[in-house]
Parts: sequence; C-alpha cells; structure tokens
Amino acid sequence: MSEAVKVLAIVAMDEARVIGNKGALPWHIPADMAHFRSLTMGHVVVMGRKTWESLPAAYRPLPGRKNVVVSRNADSLGLPDGVLHAASPEDAVAVAKGLAGQLGRNVWVIGGAELYRALLPLCDEVHLTVVSGTHDGDASLPEFEGSFTHVSEQQADGCTFHVYTRRA
Repeated sequence: MSEAVKVLAIVAMDEARVIGNKGALPWHIPADMAHFRSLTMGHVVVMGRKTWESLPAAYRPLPGRKNVVVSRNADSLGLPDGVLHAASPEDAVAVAKGLAGQLGRNVWVIGGAELYRALLPLCDEVHLTVVSGTHDGDASLPEFEGSFTHVSEQQADGCTFHVYTRRA
C-alpha cells in the first residue's frame, strides 16, 4: 500500500517568495489557514524543528494529523508522545511514508525553508498559496516550478491557491 503514498508540499509565499519572518508567518489569512487544515487533516505532516517551535502550544502537535519533526537533536525538542522524530529530511520521508501507507493517507511537507529545499525534489505535488503583495521576511521558497506543471488555480480572499504536479 505504501507505493500509493504521495509526498506533497504545502506552502504559502508572497509575490517575492517570502514564506516566513523570525519564525512566523508574515501574514494572517484565515482562508489560507482553512485551506491548509482541510488538505492536511488526517494525513501525516513533516516539519522542521523551527516550524514545530513556531506552532502555538494549543496546536502542537497539529491535531488530527500524525506529526513528524526533523531535527538533528531530538532530546532538546521534548516531543510529546505520538510525535515522531527523524534525524534527517530523508529519514522523515521514509518514516512518514511508512506511517501514511499503514493509514492509507499521504505525507504533507509543511515547512520550513530548509525542509522545502531538501524535500521538494521528492514531492509529487506542490500546493502553493500566493499571498498578495510583498512582506518582510527572512525565509523564502526555493524555485521548484521548472520540475512541475501548473494544473489549477483558485482565487480566495487575499490569496490564490495553486496546484503543481511533478513532470513525468
């Protein structure tokens, strides 16, 4: 069953490719948060340490999802029961795919910038929210579009949802 598991990335960026600033999103767009929640709910999510630490305590771990956190030092994270640790992005994908296969679900890569850089080459799809305008930021999304085909676009309040699939 694990052969059917897809590795998907979900990310929001502004028009200058900014995805974060000082460990947080530089915007608050309820439509984007609802979109993120609806797509990832019930699936396995993979995130880096900084993304884990940026989540509000009430949403850590992300409810209704199996959480996998990538960090070279698991001891410093103090992960609660049920949250899995992986020492590298590649290990995280292997662990997440195994778990997702057992559950009949997919793997969602949810950030941050270092994890996107490492794992976009392994993703089958990218679900990209483009936020209107430009924002101050210290983290950006690497270029990925050259390896993917744009398949859909949907307008929302203050942003546009795009879906890209990996070219064969």
